[in-house]
Amino acid sequence: MPFPATRLRRLRSTPVLRDLVRETRLSPSDLVLPLFVQSGLGLTRPREPVDSMPGVDRLSISAAVEEAGAAHALGLPAVLLFGIPDHKDAAGSGAYDDDGIVQLATRAIKDAHPDLLVMTDVCLCEYTDHGHCGLLGPGGTVENDSSVELIARTAVSHARAGADVVAPSDMMDGRVGAIRAALDDEGFYDVPIVAYSAKFASAFYGPFREAAGSTPAFGDRRAYQMDPANGDEAVREALLDVGEGADVVMVKPALAYLDVIRRVKDATRMPVAAYNVSGEYAMVKAGAAAGALDERAVVLESLTSIRRAGADIIISYHAKDAALWLQT
Repeated sequence: MPFPATRLRRLRSTPVLRDLVRETRLSPSDLVLPLFVQSGLGLTRPREPVDSMPGVDRLSISAAVEEAGAAHALGLPAVLLFGIPDHKDAAGSGAYDDDGIVQLATRAIKDAHPDLLVMTDVCLCEYTDHGHCGLLGPGGTVENDSSVELIARTAVSHARAGADVVAPSDMMDGRVGAIRAALDDEGFYDVPIVAYSAKFASAFYGPFREAAGSTPAFGDRRAYQMDPANGDEAVREALLDVGEGADVVMVKPALAYLDVIRRVKDATRMPVAAYNVSGEYAMVKAGAAAGALDERAVVLESLTSIRRAGADIIISYHAKDAALWLQT
C-alpha cells in the first residue's frame, strides 16, 4: 500500500529494529588476512613496513606466525600467504622450491596454529626476475602451457608443506584443471582450489606490487589479466574454472567490480571470494589520515557492500581491524 499506510521508516526507528531486519551480515568468519612473508628478515629485523600500505608489514617467518595467531584470536578463519624470496630467476624457481619462503612459513604457521586455515597464493610473479606471472617466450610474451606446468608444481609443493587451500592467481588458461590433476596425482584430493577466476588488469594493484616486489620489468599484464571493461568474459572465466574443478571462484579487485561479483555468484552458484585489494586499502588509509573519512565506518560499509554483492569470502588487509570493530 502507498504512503501513508506504508512507512518504510518504521523499521529504521531504533537500533534494535534496524539490526533485526538487516539483510546482509558481516562477521570476522567471512574475512581472510593476506600476509607478506619475506626471506632474509629475522630476529633483529622481523618486520619491514610497506610505505604505501600503512599498517601492513613484510614479515619474517616468526613474525608471520605471530600475526597469524593474532588474526586467529580475533576470529579470522584463514590467512593468505605471499612469498618474497631472496633470489629470483627467469623460471621463478623459488615458487616451487620445497624449502621456499611460503613453504617454510606454511609449516611454521600450521605447527603453531593447527586450527587456522593457511591459504597460499600460487603464482610465479613474486619469484621471476622479470616480474611476470609465467615463463617468457620469444619476444617477451608470457607462455601459457609451460607456465601452467610450473604453476601446478608450485601448488603441489604448497600442499606438501601443509597448505589447506591453494589459490592460483596467474590467469593462465587451463591452470585450474592442471592443478587439480597434479594435486590428485600426489594424493591431495581434499586440498581445495580457490581460483582467481576474474582477475582484472587493474590500476588498484600498485601498493601490492611494492609490497611483493612484483612489478613487471617491462610491459604489463593485460595479455593475460582481464580487461576491466568486460563483465560477460568474467562470467565465462568463472564457469570455465568451475568446469576444471575450482572449489571457490574469486573476483579481484572487489569495490570497483561489485556488479561482477553479483553476476559470478548468480551464474555459478558457487562460493565466491572477493579480494579487497591494496589500492582500495591505501585509498581508505589516505582518506582517514587526511581527516576526510571515518576509517572504521568506511571499512565496515565497504566490506558489507562486498558481502551484499554476493561474496562469501572477503580477502582484505583491513581484516584484523574489521574483526576487532565487529566485536566492539
